Amino acid sequence: MHASKLAILVGTLAGAGAVMPVAAQELNLYTTREPGLIQPLLDSFTASSGVKVNTIFLKEGLAERVQQEGTASLADVLMTVDIGNLVDLTDRGLTQPVESAVLSEAIPANLRDEAGNWFALSQRARVLYAEKDLDLSEFHYEDLADPAWKGKVCIRSGQHPYNVALTAAYIVHHGEDAARTWLTGVKDNLARKAGGGDRDVARDIMGGICDIGIANSYYVGLMRSGAGGPEQEEWAKAIKVILPTFEDGGTQVNVSGAAVAKNAPNREQAVQLLEYLVSDAAQKEYAEANFEYPVRASAGVDPIIAELGTLSTDEVNLTEIARQRKAASELAEEVGFDN
Repeated sequence: MHASKLAILVGTLAGAGAVMPVAAQELNLYTTREPGLIQPLLDSFTASSGVKVNTIFLKEGLAERVQQEGTASLADVLMTVDIGNLVDLTDRGLTQPVESAVLSEAIPANLRDEAGNWFALSQRARVLYAEKDLDLSEFHYEDLADPAWKGKVCIRSGQHPYNVALTAAYIVHHGEDAARTWLTGVKDNLARKAGGGDRDVARDIMGGICDIGIANSYYVGLMRSGAGGPEQEEWAKAIKVILPTFEDGGTQVNVSGAAVAKNAPNREQAVQLLEYLVSDAAQKEYAEANFEYPVRASAGVDPIIAELGTLSTDEVNLTEIARQRKAASELAEEVGFDN
């Protein structure tokens, strides 16, 4: 092994999880996803392929870490959450294009980079939480600004990545001026100051503070399954969930995904792992681990999430949405959404 790569092993990787020298049937995964969430999948991959996966968990700073390591980096696969992070890896030149019929067949075109620099592996939808007895069965994101909902909407910070992505999607659909008007209307409809977390929306609906709110789909699974504790189970009982859509599109989603690192020393094994992660069995296990939606249409969904209805993912390419995130954040600041 090259001396510089040995230096990486004993130096910069210290404190982030030990990495053994890589043999032909090993690969190194740098990930911001919790190890406990993905380890069962990696174990299944190793059992079926014989390829050992050395996992380095980075709570934050994934792109900075790989950039600092440069050509000596041992990273083979980069795995993270949020489309902005995936596009950032590509924009920084830290990924390499992959041509794979397996990946192209399994993942819809709007959920992967056109040049093959990143691939979505699971989806979480931005859904509507509504008071369970409310006479409401369908909803458009545009409706959040309808004056009929004045004083009845709860939502977390407009600067949170989940809501920045939603506003960015609104810009893609309707333009920046319309998004500004919409954000102003949503702010005017708030029942309380924007803030807290997504699960707090369910709590505040139960408490009578608001009637509706926007939150992520997987939190429903965490609450209804009991994973969040008995108190959150009660919050979940107080709401029903609607899969909203844009008037000219589908339901807005964000993703977890992965890419092959630019200087991957084990490129073949890296592609092999990505292809395994989009198999029916792996997709089902991957989605159920955190109550997410698979990207492969034929894969199963956790029963709790299946009860929410059939997801019709918005067909706008996620890269277009990522490109509008800066504008979306600036609009939230301009209209004083969190004030």
